[in-house]
Amino acid sequence: MTVTVRYTCPHCGAVTSVERRPDLADRSVTTIPQPGWEYAAPGDDALESADGIAFRCGEDGPTTDLEGRPVEGCGRPFYLNFVRFERGVELDPDPPTYGGPRFDFLG
Repeated sequence: MTVTVRYTCPHCGAVTSVERRPDLADRSVTTIPQPGWEYAAPGDDALESADGIAFRCGEDGPTTDLEGRPVEGCGRPFYLNFVRFERGVELDPDPPTYGGPRFDFLG
């Protein structure tokens, strides 16, 4: 069973749809890939083994505005990041996608 899920391009606001299993948990949509994460292409059969999906706005299927009217995408890449686990522990993206900028100061 699959569901259609819509994602908004963080660069231009165009909406892209993808068919995928409903049990894959989304964490975030980012403009850059998470270091060390493996991304599948939209529609790839290996989504379950990937850490997310790499989109190219307007090139991975039709794009619309938020009301569903067709628009051209900007052609820039963006990334859907799935919730990821290691040894049963949920991993945070690096850098985190919440709480603003992250600064690591060595004391």
